[in-house]
Amino acid sequence: MSFDVYDDYEQGERVQQWLRKNGVSILVGIVLGLVLIFGWQQWKSHRAGHEQAAAGEYSALQLAVAQNKTTEIDVRTENLLKDYSDTAWSVFAASERAQRNLLAGQLDKVGGDLEWAKAHAKDETLKSLVDLRIAQLKFAQGKAEEAIATVDAMQGKSFAAIAQELRGDALVKLGRHDDARKAYQAAIAAMGDSAPQRGVVQTKLDDLAVAGKQGA
Repeated sequence: MSFDVYDDYEQGERVQQWLRKNGVSILVGIVLGLVLIFGWQQWKSHRAGHEQAAAGEYSALQLAVAQNKTTEIDVRTENLLKDYSDTAWSVFAASERAQRNLLAGQLDKVGGDLEWAKAHAKDETLKSLVDLRIAQLKFAQGKAEEAIATVDAMQGKSFAAIAQELRGDALVKLGRHDDARKAYQAAIAAMGDSAPQRGVVQTKLDDLAVAGKQGA
């Protein structure tokens, strides 16, 4: 019994000595661990709030576009690019402004937004979207071959239908009707049966068939 008590006492002494030597470092480690955990939770909370705010700004931008409020569109687009450049919403905003300017024929305003969007696109889908806009710009500038090269370099299939339709349009410009036909067929194959653009692409395909008969 006395040996048991002595062993317990000796062990207790050794534990206390070890704690005296290492207690501070243990305490520091615990504190740092708690700080890291708390900081990580805070960062996640901040990030979620940041993303939510960006989504809200983008939603307001879409509403302004629908209502054709030019000034508000410009302000909200700039807000997204300035304050939320680390989110996908800013890339959407930049690429959509480029698209609006492209449709308006203001080609000199398109390049800057596309370069910004390309620099800030972080995932494959966003990069493909920006590449598609760049291909559309090339086509609008009369650079059909460059448009095709940009489409062919796109990664993934997120925008396959639109990309193949654009490819077909560029091939028609180059007089490569057989290749254009294949591109339009690929575009239709990538669309759903109820896709609004399906009828447009089918018309382009039919026009190629008519042109082929007339040229025969």
